[in-house]
Amino acid sequence: MRTCLVLVVLLTVLPISAQNYEVGVYLGGANYIGDIGPTTYVNPNSLAAGMVFKWNKSTRYSWRASIIRARIQGDDNKASIGSRKERGYVFDNRLTEFGVGLEVNYFKFNLHRMSSQFTPYLYTGVHYFMYDETYFDGNQQRKMGTDTSFAIPMVLGVKKTLGRFLVIGLEVGARYTFTDNLDGSNPKKTPGVLDVQFGNKFSDDWYVFTGLTLTYTFGRKPCYDCVGN
Repeated sequence: MRTCLVLVVLLTVLPISAQNYEVGVYLGGANYIGDIGPTTYVNPNSLAAGMVFKWNKSTRYSWRASIIRARIQGDDNKASIGSRKERGYVFDNRLTEFGVGLEVNYFKFNLHRMSSQFTPYLYTGVHYFMYDETYFDGNQQRKMGTDTSFAIPMVLGVKKTLGRFLVIGLEVGARYTFTDNLDGSNPKKTPGVLDVQFGNKFSDDWYVFTGLTLTYTFGRKPCYDCVGN
C-alpha cells in the first residue's frame, strides 16, 4: 500500500505532458555475500519483488526510482570453506530498499518508434535500506531491532520493447553496503558483555538482485531531437 501511494504522488507531481515515463514491477531473486554461507557472486536463493519508476530524459539515459523488498539468507552448511562448514551458522534477514539513480543505455532507446527497440544498459545511484539488526547467541540468531544503511548499486541489464507500451528487462545488480551486520556478524549494540562478533570485521556485506522488470510506458512524445539525442 505504501509503495502504491508513493507512485501515485510521483505521477501527480511530475509534468507528464512534457516527457515520457515508465512504471512497472520488479520480480526476481536475491542473494547475500558476507561472513556466513557460500561466497558465490550471483546465486539467487530467495525472493525479491517491488516496483520501478523511470523518467526517460532522452534516448540515452533515464532517471530511475525503485522500492524493492527482499529476503536474504546464508547457510554455512552450503559453503565451500571448511571452517564455515564446521561452524554451522544459519541466518535469515529481510530488507526494504529505496533507490534513486541514473540508467544509461548503450544504444539509443526511443520508445516512440514503431519498430522493436533493444539495448544493454548500466545503472547506478544511491540506495537506502532497512533491515533487521541481529546477533548470534551460541549458534542461534537473535533479533535486536531494526537498523538502516546505504548501498551503492552496480547494475548491468538488457531491455526490449514488447509492442507499443511495454518494456521488459533482465538485470543483475550488486549492492555494496555500508554495514557488516546483515548476517549478525558485527552488531552495533553488543548484548550484555558478550563478544558476539565474528568473521572479517573490515569487510562490509553485499547483496545481489537478479530479476526481471516489466514496465508500462506513458506520456506525450518528447522532443528528443531538440536536445541533440
